[in-house]
Amino acid sequence: MSITAEKKAELINGFKIVEGDTGSPEVQVAILTERVKNLTEHLKIHKKDISSRRGLLKMVSLRRKLLDYVKSRDENRYKTLIESLGIRR
Repeated sequence: MSITAEKKAELINGFKIVEGDTGSPEVQVAILTERVKNLTEHLKIHKKDISSRRGLLKMVSLRRKLLDYVKSRDENRYKTLIESLGIRR
């Protein structure tokens, strides 16, 4: 369910704004999106795993808040981010 260190480093390199950037909203949304995808696949197999489903809902909520923050700051960055991640809104 968790992502590997290599995958996380790849996401950070793909979405960082400046060198050494690991905490920008874009990077956080990219990492959360990968975790949501992994957990969604897990829940397709384990339908009665309620605690993981709750964690998924919390992750989706946090991602939504971060996306709203990016949208309030810069609409173009928001549109670019959701297009590159394939998130529908």
